[in-house]
Amino acid sequence: MNADSGASEIVSAVEALGDPERAASSQRFFKTGPGQYGEGDRFAGVPVPKLRALARSLRGLPRSVIVDLLGDRTHEVRHLALLILADNYSRESGDPERWVDVYRDAVRGGRVDNWDLVDVSAYAILGDRCLRSGDWSELLEWAASDDLWQRRAGIVATFAFIRAGRWEQIDAVAPLVIDDRRDLIQKAFGWMLREAGKRADEQTLLRYLEVNASSMGRTALSYAVERLSTERRAHFRSL
Repeated sequence: MNADSGASEIVSAVEALGDPERAASSQRFFKTGPGQYGEGDRFAGVPVPKLRALARSLRGLPRSVIVDLLGDRTHEVRHLALLILADNYSRESGDPERWVDVYRDAVRGGRVDNWDLVDVSAYAILGDRCLRSGDWSELLEWAASDDLWQRRAGIVATFAFIRAGRWEQIDAVAPLVIDDRRDLIQKAFGWMLREAGKRADEQTLLRYLEVNASSMGRTALSYAVERLSTERRAHFRSL
């Protein structure tokens, strides 16, 4: 496979890597049943390392082919497309905004529709673009959305700033999501707080938790305090 491959050829390659037993397990793990957050999603059963290897062979894939792949009904095909999209964006020396626009359209169009797809792409594309531009107002817009996946993307996109040792972005997002008790929002919020404490400033995390732990959902709090001492975890859980 190479960057001259067409969408149908790439889809066939993904399907060939699939495993029916793994696909069935993924259908359950990613909650694809009626009424669940991933309802109707289809899996081929391809492990992520194989998708990453395939993505490396497809570096430089044209925008039109990536858009076609993002519209495919198979989860791993969309995952592959996001890996390539993020790589193309990171290597772009001319107009990186064109790749960000593809990503925005994909999320808003419901094609980035599970937590692993959000997590592999939000910080690497949207978050990094906001970091480069110095304007992170878009993160706040996404985090304020009622849509589950846009809101999670707005939270996870702060990871680009956290990796750069910045705290203020997750601090600004926090009031927009702290009352959302949906499990996938809770986990993303707590995860970013934990990472901010680890990579940016643990003392700021401790001060934040002292004020806000009692208002947080238990899942978010459990993620946020995961790296703290036993005594501190017990303290914040008691608030």
